[in-house]
Parts: sequence; structure tokens; C-alpha cells
Amino acid sequence: MINPTKIKEKENRLAEIDKILLDKNLIKDNKKYGQILKERSGIEELLSLYKRYTEIEKEKQEAQALLEDEEMGDMAASEMEKLRKEFETVEKKIRSRLVKKDPQDEKNAFLEIRAGTGGEESAIFAGDLFRMYQKYCEKKKWKMEIMSSHASDLNGFKEIIVYVKGKDVYFHLKFESGVHRVQRIPVTESGGRIHTSAVSVAVLPQIEEEEVDIDPKDLKIDVFRASGAGGQHVNTTDSAVRITHAPTGIVVSCQDERSQHQNKAKAMQILRARLYEKQQKDIQDKIDSQRKSMIGSGDRSEKIRTYNYPQNRVTDHRINLTLYKLDKIMDGDIDDIVNSLITFHEKEKVDAA
Repeated sequence: MINPTKIKEKENRLAEIDKILLDKNLIKDNKKYGQILKERSGIEELLSLYKRYTEIEKEKQEAQALLEDEEMGDMAASEMEKLRKEFETVEKKIRSRLVKKDPQDEKNAFLEIRAGTGGEESAIFAGDLFRMYQKYCEKKKWKMEIMSSHASDLNGFKEIIVYVKGKDVYFHLKFESGVHRVQRIPVTESGGRIHTSAVSVAVLPQIEEEEVDIDPKDLKIDVFRASGAGGQHVNTTDSAVRITHAPTGIVVSCQDERSQHQNKAKAMQILRARLYEKQQKDIQDKIDSQRKSMIGSGDRSEKIRTYNYPQNRVTDHRINLTLYKLDKIMDGDIDDIVNSLITFHEKEKVDAA
């Protein structure tokens, strides 16, 4: 059942917002004004849902009273089932809106994929995961831009970092962070034995300059000649950039663009995202160092998902979800996994509130 106290809090907040909107100076701040209007719209939608929620409860009671009626019983039973389904849907929507939103959810994101244990097979699977996410982004009509990449010999990647731009990118991708394990017969294996390899994935929200304080004195910037594919220019100019953040030891390199300026700009974007992630993780560790579930914490040390090719099976270990459609999942059909993780996480938040 929905806690009426939480609804009352939202009603009070709506009244507070209406007072804030009377301030003539607010409209001069377009960003803040837009945020307030958006919050108001969200609360109105929630209260409208709750109104329907209470209406359904009354309608269910009325239908319940008619179940024993000889003439109306069958109709009442059918109406009860219809109301039950609508009640569940409305309740789910209300719970979702009562959850405090992550302020980063609407942001674009950096998706980092790195080969782990398993040698060349791990790099091949990193390439497979990149193509899986690429197809998923195409289906969501998101734009993807490669920020940095280090290809392996057999059409894979030792590391690839991409920037994903679109609606609610971080909200949908943030639970992909972790170690992804693959079980299959590698193309490099002549004996036909099944191997287990691992790839790490990190999803970081795009962070604006004002959100993370970076002292230029803490940065060591090196330039060098890029290597690998990309045209003749990579061998003749010092266009590649490596930035080291001295206090944390975080190192970011970019070499995919033709100019040193472009590579430096991309490297700074990635550095800001990594520094923000580190800050958030440090805060999380202090708040709850004993937390068992790693969903949402950004911890990438735990194997979160297994891709078993012989059984056409994918298992997400955090929510005990197993799907026997690996072929479709590797073709970008990961909505079932993404949505299940979002639902599980939101339920955790509601239960903890």
C-alpha cells in the first residue's frame, strides 16, 4: 500500500512551489525556472495517479459487494480482475515517482569497456559487448561517439571508451557497470574447450566543469604521436594527449582525433567523469561500507553477469534473472535486463524509505 504521509509531503511541496513561482525574479533564471516547472509537473502527475489509486480502491469495494449477487456476480468478478490489474499498474507508477531521482539520471554518459582475464578472447568479447551496446543505442535512437580505443588483433578491443548522447542515457545504462563474464569456445581455441573470460564495463555520467573542481596545477599533460589506425597523420604529429591527475593518480589518454586540442578536450571530459565517480564512491563507502548489494554503488569488482554461449543463456547475478536468448541480447535486445534492474533498484529505494 502507498503511504499517505508521502503523498501529503508532495502536496505540501506543490503548495511551496506555487509560492516560489510568484517570485518575479525567478523567471530571470531560465535554468532554475525550468527545473521548478518540471518538478511541479511531476508532482501534479503523481497526485493525479494517487487520485485514481484511491478511486480504484473504492470501485473494488463496490465490485466486491456484488460478487455474491446472482445477476451481477459474473460481471462483478470480471470488473474486479480489470480493477486489480489497473491497481497494480497505477501503484507501480506511484512508487516509481516517489523514489528520489538520481540527479545524474537524465545525463549523457561515458561507456568504458576493457578486456580483463582471458587474453585475446577477452578482447574479442569486449568487441562483442561494444557492438551489443552500439545496437542498443541505435534502437534507443541515441548517438554514440568513440572517445578513445585500443583495438586488438582479432577484431576486438583492449579498451574502448564511447560517449553516448540521448534521452536518459545514464538512467538506463548505469547498472551495466561491473564485470561481465563470458563462457564459450574461443576462436583461438583449437581443442574445442569452453573457456571463461571477463570484461569490465564502467558507465559514468557526463560531468560539467562546475560540478568537479580540478586545479590545473594538479594536472600533468603529455603529448605524443598517436599509433594504430586513423590515417597518416597519426604517425607524423604529436596529436595524442595523456593527462595525469596527480592527487588521485587517474590517467586518461586520447588519440582518436586529428588535433591535440580535440584530444585534450575529450580527455578532460573523461577525467571529470572519473573524478566525480571517485568522489561519489568515497562518499558511498563512508555512508555504508557494509552494504551487501552493489547495485548502484559503482563497484566494478564483482561479476554481475554471465553470458553462456553453449546454452544461449544470460544470467544477471544481482537479481537472479536468467534469459535464454543470448543471440537476441548480443544483437542489442537488452531491454528486459535493463528494465528489470531499474525496477529492482527502485523497489529497494521505496522499501528503504
